[in-house]
Amino acid sequence: MPKGSGKVIAQNKKANHDYFIEETFEAGIVLQGTEIKSLRAGRANLKDSFARVQNGEVFLHNMHISPYEQGNRYNHDPVRTRKLLLHKKEINKLIGETKESGYSLVPIKIYLKNGFAKILLGLGKGKKKYDKRQDLKRKDADRSIQRALADRQKGV
Repeated sequence: MPKGSGKVIAQNKKANHDYFIEETFEAGIVLQGTEIKSLRAGRANLKDSFARVQNGEVFLHNMHISPYEQGNRYNHDPVRTRKLLLHKKEINKLIGETKESGYSLVPIKIYLKNGFAKILLGLGKGKKKYDKRQDLKRKDADRSIQRALADRQKGV
């Protein structure tokens, strides 16, 4: 099964807008109690979340998982820091890459794969304002081309 395939729970749409994603990594997430039930209900948000390598381990910060409705006292802190599960080789590669200037670990999407919650991390370099404008121009041009092709096919 390829990376990033499975039932998508949440996506970070700003990731591709704000970063040039050069490489992706699939990581497991260490969850507590009712967090997996909330994820299965699709109650997660990746906005403003980021990953960081600390003491040879990778942690995910600011990811919001809403409390489970039937969880009562067993519920968790919605924005707690969560540990990510990666192979040692991958962590060492990430340590080397993130020490370079401008590289960040950005969560792209969270999904369920074979019953386990996984997160797709992107190793990205931040875009400048003019890069974002160029991307928007390119998307707009592609959209207008597709629209013109569709109109031409309808006319025939």
